[in-house]
Amino acid sequence: MKLTQSDVEKIKEEIEHRKLVVRPEAIEAVKEARAQGDLSENFEYYAAKKDKNKNEGRIRYLERVLKTATIISDESADDEVGLNNTVQVYFEDDDETETFKIVSTMRGDSISGRISSDSPMGAALMGHKVGDRVEVKVNEKVSYYVVIKSIENTGEEETDTIRTF
Repeated sequence: MKLTQSDVEKIKEEIEHRKLVVRPEAIEAVKEARAQGDLSENFEYYAAKKDKNKNEGRIRYLERVLKTATIISDESADDEVGLNNTVQVYFEDDDETETFKIVSTMRGDSISGRISSDSPMGAALMGHKVGDRVEVKVNEKVSYYVVIKSIENTGEEETDTIRTF
């Protein structure tokens, strides 16, 4: 997985928060539910255990991501598409214009208009300039063309969050 240094910092912050805040709260919730007596019919106990295990799973997942990640730069030339740029593209086949923000894999969310630099569209746009006609290859048999209308270096926003799997 490709991450920027900023992605790494946000993941480390989430891990620390989960270990120092969420974990103790989850452990306490399990203790309180266990103290209520008969565990065989104690829904609160099972719910608390499930929440605790979900938190531990997320911590393990994020730690694995950090161990296996490739750190990439989010810097690009002012006139070229790069990470954290907002790009307006014209779809020739549909005669429509759409705007996307190019982000790292962990921040991709096509519903919010953030596409990964590893996606077919993101990979095709990277390094190109305004006016370039770019072929987006979906697979070996399917492709389409877009024209880059504008590039704005919007930088990373505080609202960009690490995607949960």
